[in-house]
Amino acid sequence: MRQHGADDVRVDPLPLESNRPRLAREVPLKSPRVRSRRARAGERGARAHWARTLRRAVRTGGELMTLHRLERIDEELPLLVLVDVSGSMERYARLLLAFLHAATRGARRRDVFAFGTHLTDLTPVFRASDTDAMLAAASQAIDDFAGGTRLGESLAQLRTRFAKRFVGGRTLVLVVTDGLDTGDATELGTELAWLKRHCRRLMWLNPLLRYEGYAPLASGAAVLHRYADRMVAVHNLERLEELAAQLAAVTAIRN
Repeated sequence: MRQHGADDVRVDPLPLESNRPRLAREVPLKSPRVRSRRARAGERGARAHWARTLRRAVRTGGELMTLHRLERIDEELPLLVLVDVSGSMERYARLLLAFLHAATRGARRRDVFAFGTHLTDLTPVFRASDTDAMLAAASQAIDDFAGGTRLGESLAQLRTRFAKRFVGGRTLVLVVTDGLDTGDATELGTELAWLKRHCRRLMWLNPLLRYEGYAPLASGAAVLHRYADRMVAVHNLERLEELAAQLAAVTAIRN
C-alpha cells in the first residue's frame, strides 16, 4: 500500500485538468435536505393538527368533518466549505473553487473559507454571480496561496472568529484537502473534535483518492480521517457527479 507524503504530490497529471474546467462548473450539486422538527399543515402528517381541525369544526356547528394533520418540513442543510489552497493543492484549488461556486449557487446558506497557513473568508466573493469574477476576487483575497497547510490553526480561527456561521448543529461541513498538513497534529485533533460537535456531518473531499491503494497515513491525514464521517474522491468529473449522492447518503443517517 502506497504512503503519500508531501514529497510525492506533484507526479502524474491531474485527471480533473484534462476534463476542461468549464465542464466541472456544469456538474449540479443539490444541497441535501433533511426532515426538520418543525411542522406545517398537510394531508399525510403523523400528528393531528387540532387547532386547524377545531377552527374548521366551528364552521360546521361543531361537527368534525375532517381531521387535519401536521407534517414535518424538509429543510435544506446549511453548507460550510473549507478549501485547501496550499502548494500541494495548487492544481486542484482553482478548479474545485469554480465547481463549488457554480454547483452550490442555489444553496439557501453557503459559507466558504480558504485555508493554507491561515483562514480566509471567501463567503463575500462567492456571492458573485459569475464564476470567473469570483475566482479573480478570490485570488485577490487569498494571500497564502500555494504555501503551507496548517488546518489546525485555521480551524482555531474558525472557532474563535466565525463560530456563529454554524446553524444549530445542522451545518454540513465539507473539507477539501489532500490532508498533507504541516501543523501540529494534536491541535488539529482538538479543533476537529470541536468542529464535529458543532456540525451535522463532516465530509472530507480528498483528491488523492485518485491513487489506487491510497491510505491516509500522513499524520494530518490520519487525524482528519479519524474525525471525518466520510472520505470522498473529487479528482474527476465522474466523482464530482457522484458527490451529491454521497452527501445525501451521509446526511440521511440522522434524519
